[in-house]
Amino acid sequence: MEMTTAVESLSALAHEGRLKIFRLLVSAGPTGVAAGEIARSLGTPPNTLSANLALLAQAGLAQSRRDGRSIIYSARFDRMGELMAWLAADCCGGAAEVCAPVAAAARRAACAPAKV
Repeated sequence: MEMTTAVESLSALAHEGRLKIFRLLVSAGPTGVAAGEIARSLGTPPNTLSANLALLAQAGLAQSRRDGRSIIYSARFDRMGELMAWLAADCCGGAAEVCAPVAAAARRAACAPAKV
């Protein structure tokens, strides 16, 4: 991952509303969530939701697909993984004992059951 890509991803997440949306998409897993359900769950006005989803998609953190009359949004887990790996690439100069909490958190996140 390049620095500019990481900055774009982190910038997209550096907003409370977009971070809430992204966390909801991550919780939903690869099946995703309909835009209307996201709006209802978070109490976000449709125009604000559209703008935030567009920014997340532009940063490569979310994607959409049409399912009948609904637009389903899902997290881009590949990009999220790239960002996490980029952030931790040189973790503590290779001192495994210092990086252990970061590695443990990544393992817990990878194994957490999906919340519906």
